[in-house]
Amino acid sequence: MKKLMNKTAVVTGAGSGIGKAIAELFAREGANVVVADLHPEHIDLVVKAITASGGKALGVVFDVSSETDVARLVEMTLKNFKTLDILVNNAGVMDDFMPVEKISDELWNKVMGVNLNGTFYTCRLAVPIMLNQSSGVIINVASVGGLFGTRAGAAYTASKHAVIGLTKNIGFMYAKNGIRCNAIAPGGVNTNIGADMKPDSFGMERGMLGMATMPRMGEPEEIANAALFLASADASFVNAAVLTVDGGWTAS
Repeated sequence: MKKLMNKTAVVTGAGSGIGKAIAELFAREGANVVVADLHPEHIDLVVKAITASGGKALGVVFDVSSETDVARLVEMTLKNFKTLDILVNNAGVMDDFMPVEKISDELWNKVMGVNLNGTFYTCRLAVPIMLNQSSGVIINVASVGGLFGTRAGAAYTASKHAVIGLTKNIGFMYAKNGIRCNAIAPGGVNTNIGADMKPDSFGMERGMLGMATMPRMGEPEEIANAALFLASADASFVNAAVLTVDGGWTAS
């Protein structure tokens, strides 16, 4: 039997990479999937792939750092599917390995706006819906950068540490209300998140010290499999946890 039959899942940053892999896997497992992303051309491709395979998908163009856009995303989800059972906060941006003394207000606010504020906005609106139905799952895609200090620059590292803290708080607060909230901390994964990156030379040099022991890069589908586990009843006793999916990188 399909693990997410008749569930409705919102996946942010679902137009490519990890988000795309999660959206397509969840659809194969029976979920109605809301494909939310900033890029309409990417959304269209994912929605078409899902529907061509017999799944149900709704595309929503939105900016996760905009509180207004997030409210519209949730409104459209409820209008089309009547409920919100699974929320996957995957949208994220990097910070060019920028050390703290070189970070501009613009870069800081951009990284925090997407990685942290967006996660907060979606959770704030999803939790009341889940409380009303006495069930729900939230999965926040964090990073091993949220566990250690040498995987990115200061802004990204701070944002992902904050996402993990938010995850643990939400999971604990609503543990008796049928809501589970967990985080995935991926290691290096082959996505396009760093496609436009122009890394700071000093920050990259220091960051590479943390990269040296990585066994291999992961694939988006490997992270999606972890997300499916957390979204399904198989993880019914997993809450307020951080699932590290990094091929053993952080064991060194």
